[in-house]
Amino acid sequence: MDKLSYDGPIVLAILDGVGLAKDSDGNAVSRARTPFLGNASRNYFHVALDASGGAVGLSEGQMGNSEVGHNTMGAGHPVIQGKARIDLELENGGVFNSAAWREAMEFVRKNGGVLHFAGIFSDGGVHSDISHLERMIERAYREGINQIRVHAVFDGRDVNPYSSMVYIERFEEFATKFPNDEVKLASGGGRMVFVADRYENDWQVVARGWDAMVNAKADYYFHSATEAVQTFRRIFPDIQDQYLPAFVIEDYDGKPVGKVNKGDAMIYFDFRADRAIQITQAFVDAEFTKFNRGDYQPEDVYFVGMTEYNRDTHAPVHRLVEPVEFGETLPKYLSEKGISQLAISETVKFGHVTYYFNGDSYDKMAGEEHIEIESDTEPFETRPWMKSAEITDEVIRKMKDYRFVRINFPGGDMVGHTADMTATTIALEAIDMSLTRLAREVDKLGGALIIVADHGNAEELFDEKGEKKTSHTTNKVPFIIYDNTENRNKYVAASVTRPGLSNVAATVATMFGLDDYSNEWGKSLIRVI
Repeated sequence: MDKLSYDGPIVLAILDGVGLAKDSDGNAVSRARTPFLGNASRNYFHVALDASGGAVGLSEGQMGNSEVGHNTMGAGHPVIQGKARIDLELENGGVFNSAAWREAMEFVRKNGGVLHFAGIFSDGGVHSDISHLERMIERAYREGINQIRVHAVFDGRDVNPYSSMVYIERFEEFATKFPNDEVKLASGGGRMVFVADRYENDWQVVARGWDAMVNAKADYYFHSATEAVQTFRRIFPDIQDQYLPAFVIEDYDGKPVGKVNKGDAMIYFDFRADRAIQITQAFVDAEFTKFNRGDYQPEDVYFVGMTEYNRDTHAPVHRLVEPVEFGETLPKYLSEKGISQLAISETVKFGHVTYYFNGDSYDKMAGEEHIEIESDTEPFETRPWMKSAEITDEVIRKMKDYRFVRINFPGGDMVGHTADMTATTIALEAIDMSLTRLAREVDKLGGALIIVADHGNAEELFDEKGEKKTSHTTNKVPFIIYDNTENRNKYVAASVTRPGLSNVAATVATMFGLDDYSNEWGKSLIRVI
């Protein structure tokens, strides 16, 4: 049997957040003018892939996300993680039997301190789940910890963009189970402005969260989270939860109800790393210099992460759930075969195409290069083309020097999260133009271009009620092999039950003429004839 062999590179273009769905008023993917994608999906090998639930290691029915999507493509198989893994560890007692949990409770008791929680405050299940927070509060209270404060990072992206009051009301009702106001919300703000920056895009977001949580300083002060959100809705009528300003909750004497003090413990309850690692660094790094922490020292607060947020530095040291193991990843396998690799995106998705694709590690394989294009810090709907052109410019300059190139184009996801139809269609059209340019270069070099997405988003900007939808979806995603070489006639679709993102790694290996990859990987989507 022949094996495939290409003179030029195999390029994997990941269209972040571009799912498949029927045409509708809310489907920016079908409404955008994308002649290249339209032609490629009609005239080249293509298949729809599962990118949610069990196909990417999540609970069945759970929408996919960029972290698990890239993990699965890179690992070649679903790795049980995210909400599904934390659910399991809470159920079997692993969280509460961990050294980090026991030591945090003892630290608070010994110092007469307060137990704080912070994280994405929703049931979106992408970064966190409020039910995990509730279970930990209940357990801590049963263990004699009776002063508990929560710092709420409002979501507005993985759930309805205006749903913050749903979670506030849920939590306030939950808190009535505990006497004497011992469980309270202490501060809050939207994820794009408070605490949860990622990839060091804007450290001021983290500094703003630090000031509110540790120094009880913010531009706004209220007596309750309900008052805060109701006031913001009045002042800023169209503001989405992800952009709610930072605020501090005070009692009626003007004292903060729960700033983080020396002798307290803090549990960051996100299980996803990208919006957790920077605030973790602020609490645990002795040589921290990103902003002024005052006289704070890491030993002042016992900081705990839900899991490990950086596999290379093993931060934080104290975590409730140990990290997952990925086995042999596609980058490691290709490196061992002497295949040079380039990974590239802009800041907001750079960690996905590098860290997550490489099995939660920033370590580069031999022969691998990572290139980051700096993202704009302006709202995505005002720059919907993002850095598609700049990424493409750099790939075209570098492509001939590498045999495997992987790219993340963030526009479908980052702009899709705004639910702005005009902006999202522009984002997709900019990506389509970039694919056109890449395809020309691939043809010139005698390579092939694989187009895939990590999860859905841009294909559903409105829900069934016609309201804006900023969350991901459970829709399938495209997989297309644009190939104008003689290899195109040497392969056909393989018989694969429920094809998904776990089949991408083996397909790439097949295109390199390789078949001795890990038996944990999913099957190749193509069969050489």
